Amino acid sequence: MGANILRRAMRAGIPGAGFDRDAAAVATLAAEGAQGAESLEALVAALPAPRTVWVMLPAGEATEAALRELHALLSPGDVLIEGGNSFWKDSARRAAEARAHGLHYLDIGTSGGVWGLERGYCLMIGGEPGVVASLDALFAALAPGEAAAPPTPGREGDPRPPRGYVHCGPNGAGHYAKMVHNGIEYGMMQAMAEGLDLLRRAPAPLDFALEDVTEAWRRGSVVASWLLDLTAQALAQDPALSSYSGHVGDSGEGRWTVDTAVENGVPVPVLAASLFARFRSRGEENFADKALSAMRKGFGGHLESPQAPGGGSGGLA
Repeated sequence: MGANILRRAMRAGIPGAGFDRDAAAVATLAAEGAQGAESLEALVAALPAPRTVWVMLPAGEATEAALRELHALLSPGDVLIEGGNSFWKDSARRAAEARAHGLHYLDIGTSGGVWGLERGYCLMIGGEPGVVASLDALFAALAPGEAAAPPTPGREGDPRPPRGYVHCGPNGAGHYAKMVHNGIEYGMMQAMAEGLDLLRRAPAPLDFALEDVTEAWRRGSVVASWLLDLTAQALAQDPALSSYSGHVGDSGEGRWTVDTAVENGVPVPVLAASLFARFRSRGEENFADKALSAMRKGFGGHLESPQAPGGGSGGLA
């Protein structure tokens, strides 16, 4: 996602540089017109002040280490953007740490997965209003734009949400919104997967071709969605989803959503059940779990086997 964010910005005429621990990934970006960097220090040196550096790493120590290094390399007035799926309380703390170095910090929940380069990214932004406004051209370039969905009748006000990005509030708000977004995603995926399993196990003489049912549902059904599109594509290629084991991973957001709901006394039975279903999937196999795995691979490129964390950051001038 980090590389494609840089690519989409460059397509809009916003120049930038990129760094990743994988030198081949940097070389690919350089061949496409970005300035390649062999280190974070070189990345910062390649950007004119005031700099904007977008960090796109897995939540946890990888992000913490990159931010600590950037604190020492950047200059007062530069902007740090953290676009990974981090816990919102960590983002609020990181913003205070950045301010202590004279830096601005934005936490941006970023949705779009492996398709974001072409479809655009939905951005949920937390941070200072003036800093957010100063980077509006970047966010407009990354977002899908108004043509991605029909206008909402009667809507007035902030023109940014109809274009696919929203300033959610102070630091932490962007990642809080993304946390809830992903919790909802868990519930939607679980409902669709369980329904497909029920169709697949229908009693004789009923015998549904799931690839045909889902294809029909894509047109006019109230459950039509991008998740359904991805599911229909997977079923068209492999109606039995035989290439999936049904071992469904979770990358943290579902757990944080349920934990936050408990902290605040908010009932979220569907979201909690969908999280627990993912835990159960690691001990037994069924078709619903295979459908979940197919959806996760479709929108985010998530594979069933654990993957090593990446190491990319991008800078935008």
